[in-house]
Amino acid sequence: MKKLLLLASVLMLSFAMNAQEDVTKFLGIPVDGTKSEMINKLLAKGFTRTEYDREVLEGEFNGMSVVVNVQTNNNKVWRIMVFHDAGYDEANVRILFNNLVHQFADNSRYMPYDAWENFIIPDDEDFGYEISVHNKRYEATFLQYDYSTAQEKIQEMLQSKYTPEELESQTEEMRTEKLELAQDLLMKKVVWFMIGEQYGRYSIVMFYENGYNKADGSDL
Repeated sequence: MKKLLLLASVLMLSFAMNAQEDVTKFLGIPVDGTKSEMINKLLAKGFTRTEYDREVLEGEFNGMSVVVNVQTNNNKVWRIMVFHDAGYDEANVRILFNNLVHQFADNSRYMPYDAWENFIIPDDEDFGYEISVHNKRYEATFLQYDYSTAQEKIQEMLQSKYTPEELESQTEEMRTEKLELAQDLLMKKVVWFMIGEQYGRYSIVMFYENGYNKADGSDL
């Protein structure tokens, strides 16, 4: 969490000149638009429709065989769910999970929501017992980010609320507001994954989420 606050502070230091689409991406595709549009884009990437459901796809992702499900809210895509379709034992799913944590931590397009070391499952932890007995959930959360786009969005938001003279003053209230805006923008682009369990076999489930399209209770 401290790293998230640090990055949010850095985002406030300068503002970019060029704006661009700033939503979570999966395989370079914005997690947005209609379900049919997203499915067609994934088909163009080499995925194929499954026999049991034409809106569920299968293919290869990060060197693994996966099943992909596109989820919507108000007819807009808000989440891509990626399910590793092989059932693993405890030893292998621990290795896979920890390797994914390292891959995300080493990828410059991501930052961990918390210290990435905290996501690692220790070798001596009986996580199968923890899941079955204590209902513990093993997951890791990362944020996709782009400095320039986030800076541009923050500037646009502030310009719609303050005059140029007020922006120049840089009051403590305004600095606090910038920090809150930066944190909110970062949390709109969440990618996380977890260990799933069924009948003693384990899998990895990944989620690429567009927080702008996520249900916020306004339909209730």
